[in-house]
Amino acid sequence: MPTLLELQRAVYRNLTARDDGATAYIVADEIDAAARLNVYRNTMIASLTTALRLSYPAVHRLVGAAFFESAAQIFIAAQPPQGACLDDYDPGFADFLAEFAPAAALPYLAGVARLDWAVSRALHAPDAAALDPGDLAALDPRDHDRLRLVPHPSVSLVCADHPVDAIWRAVLAQDDAAMAAIDLGAGPVRLLVQRRDHGPEITRLDEGAWRVTSRLCAGRSLPDALDAGVEIDAPALLATHLVNGVFTAFAVDRAGDHSTMKDCA
Repeated sequence: MPTLLELQRAVYRNLTARDDGATAYIVADEIDAAARLNVYRNTMIASLTTALRLSYPAVHRLVGAAFFESAAQIFIAAQPPQGACLDDYDPGFADFLAEFAPAAALPYLAGVARLDWAVSRALHAPDAAALDPGDLAALDPRDHDRLRLVPHPSVSLVCADHPVDAIWRAVLAQDDAAMAAIDLGAGPVRLLVQRRDHGPEITRLDEGAWRVTSRLCAGRSLPDALDAGVEIDAPALLATHLVNGVFTAFAVDRAGDHSTMKDCA
């Protein structure tokens, strides 16, 4: 007899790759083993399709239920989940849509999908207190060159060739007039997505603000990040981010690659 882990793995291979190894361990009754497993497979696909639909509401409305379900099933077969939390099931759906031939007539679809996922991620991210600007003000000036900021768990950056934020809003609002008025050539757009007290917020950034923000969120040193925005008021941008709770903590790199972390708890 197989161990429980071996049996679970055999069933998983059957559900995701149609490997028949698990059928020998299924008790036959009024329905044979393959048919029993097929019931579980259909349930799994339906659950994963629903999870994707909830994470990608704008994509779902753009392409319609039938198209979405067909695309989702192909995606699920190619990239089944690797974890138990369905809210985290996204091993590249936007990248899949970018290469999905039937979606070629919607060149902005992958960008909308990336925004959908960023918003979903913002909704499900854990809570974290915003960094107190006073903590930064109290920092020894000699440490400024070694300062790194830690973004809020809900923060994502999305860059797209098309005005996907306008498309996203119009589609979810079911505003056909707004959708018709969108200039698809009015890109690229650079977006900061985060969860605020009133819900997810999407903010457009110009090129200079994008460079600074993306470096800060990637953990680059404060001087390195601010130097990337020489054509903008980078300190004012940083102040706005701090007020808006974009960052939750900071670290100061010490000699020997050590660092000390200051959080907001």
